[in-house]
Amino acid sequence: MNPQAVSATPHSVARKAWDLVRQPAFAQAARAIAPTMPGLAAWGLVTGVALVKAGLSVPLAVFMTVAVFAASAQLAVLPLMVVGAPLWVVWLTAACVNLRFVVLSTLWRTYFDHLSLRHRLALGYFSGDIIFVVFTQRYTTADKHPEQLPFFWGAAAMNWLVWQVAALSGVFAAHFVPLEWGLGFAGVLALLGVLYSMLKEPSTWVAAAVSAAAAIAAFGLPLRLNILVAIAAAITVGLLMEHSERRWQQIRSRPHG
Repeated sequence: MNPQAVSATPHSVARKAWDLVRQPAFAQAARAIAPTMPGLAAWGLVTGVALVKAGLSVPLAVFMTVAVFAASAQLAVLPLMVVGAPLWVVWLTAACVNLRFVVLSTLWRTYFDHLSLRHRLALGYFSGDIIFVVFTQRYTTADKHPEQLPFFWGAAAMNWLVWQVAALSGVFAAHFVPLEWGLGFAGVLALLGVLYSMLKEPSTWVAAAVSAAAAIAAFGLPLRLNILVAIAAAITVGLLMEHSERRWQQIRSRPHG
């Protein structure tokens, strides 16, 4: 293998990254996502504090914050880890909480399927709910445009940096920031805003309502299994609603005679 080719790889990656940063769409995305960042920062701070106060060591909390990069999954599995739940329950809970990213990835693929697998995997790590909302508000159709990639990375960079700074600050300042401050409420409000912006179809409204009802009804289950019940209920109802809508459209499209 040519040593020059190997040494040139980091340089080429850095050059491509710099080209993305210089694009106007990169800054536009950062400005578009900026209003949601205070709530995200509060959410990240509380998550970092919760990791350490639950018993995780600082190095492990730092590793989990950087490697997992999913607040909902971290907070969902944290109580399970504290009570010593079986590993399969921890993994299944995290997987179910993050099932929405499987759905979101189908949308990302329509815009970025021309990229290499390595690049798409990087997009998958940095993608998030807020980025999805901001992106789809700007690009309402599946048409490809050159500025879509720098726009994604502009939102992703802002989202990742704010989250990591806030979460790591919470990890290192866990003993000085009491959970009683209630900072997580700001994060909940931010997530509710994201959720509301995603409720565009009747099926999503019904699925959200059923999920909330199922979570409350199954609250008494051990190991936070009510989360899995709520997710399963939402997915089931959403699929049934979409199937019913397709069937109804097929019936209406049939010629009457």
